[in-house]
Amino acid sequence: MSNRTRFAAAFACALAVYAPAAQAEEFINVLTGGTSGVYYPLGVALSDIYAKGIEGARTQVQATKASVENLNLLQQGKGELGFALGDSVKYAWEGNADAGFKQPLDKLRVIAAIYPNYVQIAALQEAGITTVADLKGKTLSVGAAKSGTELNARAILAATGLSYDDLGKVEYLPFAESVELMKNRQLEATLQSSGLGNAAIKDLASSQAITIVSIPAETVAAIGAPYVAATIPAGTYQGQEADVPTAAVINYLVTHADVSDETAYQMTKLIFDNLDTLKAAHSAAAGISLESAAKDAPVPLHPGAERFYKEKGLF
Repeated sequence: MSNRTRFAAAFACALAVYAPAAQAEEFINVLTGGTSGVYYPLGVALSDIYAKGIEGARTQVQATKASVENLNLLQQGKGELGFALGDSVKYAWEGNADAGFKQPLDKLRVIAAIYPNYVQIAALQEAGITTVADLKGKTLSVGAAKSGTELNARAILAATGLSYDDLGKVEYLPFAESVELMKNRQLEATLQSSGLGNAAIKDLASSQAITIVSIPAETVAAIGAPYVAATIPAGTYQGQEADVPTAAVINYLVTHADVSDETAYQMTKLIFDNLDTLKAAHSAAAGISLESAAKDAPVPLHPGAERFYKEKGLF
């Protein structure tokens, strides 16, 4: 056997030895939202949890425009786990074009219902906006165009009898950029859909006198599911002295059908094995509950997630 032949044989053997390890590597891309929202720090925490807890896993976190973009990316196989609002998940499954889904996203599968997003409208106190009806003629940022937050804004305004045409001006900006405009008196209010203790609103409240704007229960009832009436407790933001009624929508962690059952099982299990870590990443994670994680999902559960919940006696 020539030296060249022996080398080729040895190289082939080396490939055979290392091939199983290469095949075992699991890539998990976690799709979040803007870096000033709640999705991002929780996504960073989950990425770290999965990197440590799933053998052979390589993980990364991707900042996105949140719900709608995340769901479209999952359908395309460009992510393995994404955060999304319940109404966006419902519209994605139905293929609601007005909501940003050109066709039904049939590959979506739910891992878990997590914490509720609270629709939080913060206004400069000097603007005189105390309830959502007072937004008429005012300037408002509604989040990135066709984001989950913007879908919330459309629904809340419509249930109040308002549209964007009734506002003084509409801005389509991420949370932090909206707050910067308000600090410079270029914007009167921002609608942000997130967990309580939103970093951008906290930042605003630390430097400006603001009002947390009420969304009455009857307005929420007019929208219906998946919206529910909720309360932003007094003291959530600096200067907020009373409870404020608002709307809430459940967030979901979503994957797609091409993710293996074992990976989906591990992703689900590790969420509930590491709740303290997630709570340390953001207080919104205190709203995550095993008992409600598999309830009323707008799309089917992934079989791997379903296996976990069956082990826990939820089915």
